[in-house]
Amino acid sequence: MFSLALDCAPEEADFLIAELWEAGCTGITELPDGLRAFFDGEDAALLERFAANRPTWTAVEQRDWIETSQAAWEPFTVGDRFFLVPQWRDDPAPEGRVRIPINPGLACGTGFHEATQLCLEEMEAESPFDTLLDVGTGSGILSVAASLLGARRVIACDDDPVAVPIARANFDAAGVDALLFTGSVDAVRPGAASAVVCNISAAAASGMARDLVRALRPGGMAYLSGFEAGEQASVETAIKAAGARVTARRRKNDWVLITIVKT
Repeated sequence: MFSLALDCAPEEADFLIAELWEAGCTGITELPDGLRAFFDGEDAALLERFAANRPTWTAVEQRDWIETSQAAWEPFTVGDRFFLVPQWRDDPAPEGRVRIPINPGLACGTGFHEATQLCLEEMEAESPFDTLLDVGTGSGILSVAASLLGARRVIACDDDPVAVPIARANFDAAGVDALLFTGSVDAVRPGAASAVVCNISAAAASGMARDLVRALRPGGMAYLSGFEAGEQASVETAIKAAGARVTARRRKNDWVLITIVKT
């Protein structure tokens, strides 16, 4: 058994965790200044893949590292309403908070990342929704949040076939009944959603801007995040060209969320 230590800032952790699961790790623990992932064998290719994070391999004693990594995941709060709990823990939600059990598996979406938190905080301020469309659902955390906050209907999609069964398992764990499919917003009929949440890269958001706006009802709102402040202008340009206007902007460290309205 070997461990791979990576240096990273807190805002990088969520995406690195997803990459490490994809690379075949058997468990992950968070360190004060990075991550430690466990593998059955030492793979030199990962040193190149994660070169920007100063990776180092260490031989470790044989243990159940899945159990060890799970033990390191603590529940945490987001915004004023949410309490995110690993599925393998039974911690009750503090009074006034909505308990969201989560297991990211191989998909993005632990709730630690600033972009995810921006989406959650905006959703709690604007809920409940009539019909919410979650584009690029990942682990399904945003769909679960919308449903538990009273959304009448939730539609979720992801073009990554690995993410969809993980999201479904998280829906089941939370008792959420949502329409979930493998694909993207181009498969959604025009005007299907009263609100859209989309936590994806700037390039992806810009590329699907017309479909995102098309899926909204007139006057419907969308919350777009997953990109840094330096990429914000390109997303806003694409959204305006698609026939929507930006009504609000929020920022957490380098990450931003923009709220748009279909005109």
